[in-house]
Amino acid sequence: MRRAGRVVAEMHEVCAAATRPGVTTAEIDQVARGVLSRRGARSNFLGYHGFPAVICTSPNEVVVHGIPDDTVLVEGDVISLDCGAIIDGWHADAAITVPVGDIDDKSARLIEVTRESLDAAIDQLTVGHTLADVGGAVEAKAEAAGFEIVREYVGHGIGTAMHEAPEVPNYRTSRGRRHRIRTGLVVAIEPMLTVGSPGTEVLEDGWTVVTVDGGRAAHFEHTIAVTDDGPEVLTLP
Repeated sequence: MRRAGRVVAEMHEVCAAATRPGVTTAEIDQVARGVLSRRGARSNFLGYHGFPAVICTSPNEVVVHGIPDDTVLVEGDVISLDCGAIIDGWHADAAITVPVGDIDDKSARLIEVTRESLDAAIDQLTVGHTLADVGGAVEAKAEAAGFEIVREYVGHGIGTAMHEAPEVPNYRTSRGRRHRIRTGLVVAIEPMLTVGSPGTEVLEDGWTVVTVDGGRAAHFEHTIAVTDDGPEVLTLP
């Protein structure tokens, strides 16, 4: 999983570098395919329940699961790049949100707080804590900054499949208090925050999730292993 995580981290680096005004989301997907090919990895997104690409590209009001296509990015956009890889049957999954050129202050703050909420959640992923502590850390960061949390989509366990138990909500739940964190657990934590309503809807393509009010969203995710020495982020460069 460390090896798969390094591939995902490289996908983030090259896709972020390719993200600029005038580029299409399909072109970014092609860049990601190149990394998988060079590293001898397989995509865990391509073909998943029929998904047609190796990454999800989710600009502006698209929260998650955007399909790469001929959409042209323009100055001032923000876009989430969700990437995954499989090495020898083991999965890694992570997402970043990046600016397209210069962006407004509110969007920059949204990206910053979403990243910080993920970092705060990772800090809670230690033996003896619960998943409620992890979700509560996201909730505290988001609320303090005045942003909303998308609740329909949550993090997940990950291993020999991309989505495994347990679910990892981005908010404190009574159910989360029952799940104590133990060494060996590997999860993908993925907060999704919005500037307006946290309500979402799925477009006719059956994949693309957008905010109901058209407000912007940001999404960050890492795959993290719980060790005796604390959380180890597997999808860092």
